[in-house]
Amino acid sequence: QVQLVESGGGLVQTGGSLRLSCVGSGRSFSSYVMGWFRQAPGKEREFVAAINWSGGASYFADFVEGRFTISRDDAKNAVYLQMNRLKPEDTGVYYCAADTLRPNGNNWPWVNYWGQGTQVTVSS
Repeated sequence: QVQLVESGGGLVQTGGSLRLSCVGSGRSFSSYVMGWFRQAPGKEREFVAAINWSGGASYFADFVEGRFTISRDDAKNAVYLQMNRLKPEDTGVYYCAADTLRPNGNNWPWVNYWGQGTQVTVSS
């Protein structure tokens, strides 16, 4: 099992940037595909991005449009989401996610491990 703790959320203006961090505890962090989901008020949780076990491949939702990058540092048991050119519609709670299986494109419905979430608010 792996426990996940996010940080780095906050309030930012349109066009600004934020870097989310997620630190995992437990064994074999490098054996997990890591990623991020988000949930806006009144909407379902949706996939944002993921990075595979070696960091050699990453996956993004269509709405990212090249604005976000995902990276991992297995020595620190950490995964990061750098978000640039933020828009008000990026507002939501961002959740760190982990599973031993990678997404199928930008579909990742079989995630088993979740963090508690961190709030991101983009003001217009």
